[in-house]
Amino acid sequence: MEHTALIYVMVLTAAADSKMGDAELAMIGEIVRTLPVFDGYDPELLPRTAEDCAEILSGKNGLDTVLKLVTDSLPEPLRETAYALACDVAAADTSISQEEARLLQMLRHSLGIDHLIGAAIERGARARFQRI
Repeated sequence: MEHTALIYVMVLTAAADSKMGDAELAMIGEIVRTLPVFDGYDPELLPRTAEDCAEILSGKNGLDTVLKLVTDSLPEPLRETAYALACDVAAADTSISQEEARLLQMLRHSLGIDHLIGAAIERGARARFQRI
């Protein structure tokens, strides 16, 4: 369930502004294929997991339901990882919309991420995705 929760965080972030851009989708795929936290996860399951998240989101209280699922599924050490993944997805298309910023705030609160730690994670994502 931990892999699913991490993917839900990324899908939630990508869908925050009602459009999942190619850069965001590519970032999710790359993260799942390359980061150690996804060792043992079959990337072929990614499309179905993303669809499951979208289905929950489209239901009544979908956002709250996904946030609760994520928070309940992730142990404390993976909560900062989840927030970092969300920030990377949000930064992937070079601009963070107001909707994405609001979602990141809600996610930070839901996961219990300290404000200073959250700011450091956000700054790291901005630095990684800076363009010349």
